[in-house]
Amino acid sequence: MRRVVVVTTGGTIASRWQGNGYAADAAGQDVLATAALPEGVEARVVDLFTVNSPRLTTGHQLVLLHTVHEILQDPAVDGIVVTHGTDTLEESAFLLDLHHGDRRPVVFTGAQRPLEAADGDAAGNLYDALLTAAHVQDLGTLAVFAGRVHAARGTVKTQTVAADAFADPSNAAVGKIGFGRVEVLRRPVRSEPLALPAAAAEVPRVDMVMHHTDADPMLFDAAVQAGAQGIVLVATGAGNATPEFTEAVDRAVARGVLVALTTRVPAGPITPIYTGGGAVDLIAAGAVPTGTLRAGQARIAVLSALLSAKDPAERTAVLQRIADPSTSDVPVVEAG
Repeated sequence: MRRVVVVTTGGTIASRWQGNGYAADAAGQDVLATAALPEGVEARVVDLFTVNSPRLTTGHQLVLLHTVHEILQDPAVDGIVVTHGTDTLEESAFLLDLHHGDRRPVVFTGAQRPLEAADGDAAGNLYDALLTAAHVQDLGTLAVFAGRVHAARGTVKTQTVAADAFADPSNAAVGKIGFGRVEVLRRPVRSEPLALPAAAAEVPRVDMVMHHTDADPMLFDAAVQAGAQGIVLVATGAGNATPEFTEAVDRAVARGVLVALTTRVPAGPITPIYTGGGAVDLIAAGAVPTGTLRAGQARIAVLSALLSAKDPAERTAVLQRIADPSTSDVPVVEAG
């Protein structure tokens, strides 16, 4: 018998009609009851919180991180499923992956349709997540939706309401699920796991600022003035902005602010090609390119780096290691 713990946090998968819209209010046992248990799997529920995921805070995410680590102290547990709202699932999953060094999987899932919808997707997603949590190892934190298994790193919500909501625009899925089996297609690239931050750690402010036509660094500078310890610059193209943004990055880094550079383009890496305020200059000014991590996950990378070190140079080094893990991508055999 494989033992899986289901940690519930709310989201659409736990949402019911409130008279003028849906909101998360269902207990974890009600969520689990929507799905059949895979053969040979038993599950118990940990009700952590019940909240729509746009309302999640870093505090919620750190509680989830510590809860998962506490559950994995039990050697009888074979895997964990986290039910989560889809809006910020990519952020929570990546945070847990950055601090996950256990062979056993942590599998995030949720739903695009509410708990009691006649055409709901909760049952199928939850069944697949339980099956995956019970039978794979050494894949880190995963997201399971619509019969696909995705690595936490790089996976983002790509559809607002469609059932097949998640993908990594720069990489293929890690696996697929069908006929009661999980087929693992590749081993995800992961950075070395970070130490667990203190449960009572002070949460640093990390803001995001987007470049666009006519943009100036006013909001970037305002974030620094507001006390941001980290800023994600969401640039255009392969990581480009303007000379004014380069100057703003230089000023911020000089004050000890950790700056990450990503792009609003869905797929492809940050690449230093252009000067005149492009990625060449922004990186020279101290911004850390985040590869194929997009805005939400780049912010989580900055957050984890800030929580992992106090010295600005060490924080930069941690962020660089997160952003640029080993490029090895080893195929693995089917897991059943």
